[in-house]
Amino acid sequence: MTVAEKELREQKHYLTFLLGDEECAVNILKVKEIIEYDTVTAVPKAPRWARGMINLRGAVVPVVDLAAKFGLEQKPVSKTTCIVIVETRFEDQDVMMGVIADAVSQVLELSEEDIRPVPDFGTRVKIDYLLGLVQFGRKFALLLDVDKVLTTDELYGLSEVSAYTESAAAKESAGADRVERASAERQT
Repeated sequence: MTVAEKELREQKHYLTFLLGDEECAVNILKVKEIIEYDTVTAVPKAPRWARGMINLRGAVVPVVDLAAKFGLEQKPVSKTTCIVIVETRFEDQDVMMGVIADAVSQVLELSEEDIRPVPDFGTRVKIDYLLGLVQFGRKFALLLDVDKVLTTDELYGLSEVSAYTESAAAKESAGADRVERASAERQT
């Protein structure tokens, strides 16, 4: 049994949200906060699903569009669009990442019997990303494994961009401070 599968069995609360017309769910322990969709700074030459970066209280957080990554229908930004901030593991570190959701639905408490195994076919999401399925009427909610939604290589690329962006922001801030000090010195 993998660590993610063990977590699945131990934690029974999941946040559900919409990606296009698909209901998805993530372990509530992985969710740090839900924020209103706001300005996302695009990163040149990033993959289509990597929407860009946001400033979350001084931290640069990559934002991904899982609907685009999974090949699902993408909906325009609306009043219900939000960013779910999740914590994932990358090279033995916890990394914050924003996931664009068309709407947040609810928090579910699930028993082990509620969770069905993932079939070898029948979903449009790469099976590696799924921990299981939960039936919602005639449809299923996809239980996502946020630690596998992005591969290590993909996260590494976004982390490099994030580090570069943070470094550029720090340099820009330092440059602005020098200009401000020089201007103040000229005035005295």
